[in-house]
Amino acid sequence: MPSLPFSSTLLACAAASASFAAAAQVAAPAPATPEACLAIETDAARLACYDAALSRAPVDTAQADAAAAQAGQQRVREVLAATPDPDASLGDRARQRLGAVFANDPEYDALRANAGKGSLLDSRWELASDSKLGIFQMRAYKPVYLFPAFWSSNTNDLPSSPNPDNTVTTPLQIDSLETKFQISFKTKFLENMFGSNGDLWGGYTQNSRWQVYNTDASRPFRETNYEPEVMLVFRNNYSVGQWHGRMTGLSLNHQSNGRGDPWSRSWNRVIVSAGLDRDNWALVVRPWWRLDDGSDDDNPDIEDYMGRGDAMLVHTRGGHEYSLLARHSLRGGDQSHGALQLGWGFPITRTLRGHLQVFHGYGESMIDYNHKATSVGLGISLLEWF
Repeated sequence: MPSLPFSSTLLACAAASASFAAAAQVAAPAPATPEACLAIETDAARLACYDAALSRAPVDTAQADAAAAQAGQQRVREVLAATPDPDASLGDRARQRLGAVFANDPEYDALRANAGKGSLLDSRWELASDSKLGIFQMRAYKPVYLFPAFWSSNTNDLPSSPNPDNTVTTPLQIDSLETKFQISFKTKFLENMFGSNGDLWGGYTQNSRWQVYNTDASRPFRETNYEPEVMLVFRNNYSVGQWHGRMTGLSLNHQSNGRGDPWSRSWNRVIVSAGLDRDNWALVVRPWWRLDDGSDDDNPDIEDYMGRGDAMLVHTRGGHEYSLLARHSLRGGDQSHGALQLGWGFPITRTLRGHLQVFHGYGESMIDYNHKATSVGLGISLLEWF
């Protein structure tokens, strides 16, 4: 593999990541005039441009929640006040009551469908009725970043697996310092599949670890992980203390490193998501079930290391974004493994943001699914969770 100049290759990497971020990002810097927004082709980006130009105030989520709750209480009062036909049988009176509960009320349905408008999860998943921006438009998904410096405390020179065909026998030449970057986006395929609820999304995430400083090995890409998925997302409206249940999702997820034996790693999962938020906090919990790969399994014990579920907590404050990702095997004894990942996005200038990532545990990448290490990455953030 021919050696590439570091400056040229790193700039190319940054340019590629930035192009994906520009396509997925909805928000934009404030233009000088609203007329400047006319040249923007994408509907969502053009709307965001007008919002910025006209200094549109953010939606009051509490007001939308209160309106939905008040409408629900009014609906209950109306149903209870309804007088069934006294000459009808008991069964008919019960059916009349039930019909009143599910009767079409456009005003009530509109208020209920807008619960949570402007919340953190609504801003990412277009949950409220008035938040929906249509299908087949690029949207932000997971963070997009570039870490020129990504350091590991324990390099994995001999990746292994219980499957002997997926165990490396010749030590790899790996530097502890490399570059890592991630791109991620999603688009909506179908909208309002069940009345005013239920959207079908497709997402794609790719992250790479590049041995750009390893001149002796001709700067190879050590590991790239690919993660396409299809997600059915529903709007919710319930409360747990001061937290508001905003969404439930069901996903079919594939993750692999796209390599041949003995380096091949992959798995398929069905993931259930539950998302809640409050003020500037968001919490998403995801248990999952692995789909059987049959006898030819690259990594039969991957659940005992990469886990059977995870939880993500995000907090935004004063232009800073803090995230904590925790996952675990949900088993004890020798099968008890997991990982923690801390993220901090912070402003550098008005248009440039930095990002610090600290990871500890198993499975920082697919090839390292059963390898424990501490990793630290520092660089720029092009997109974050919110």
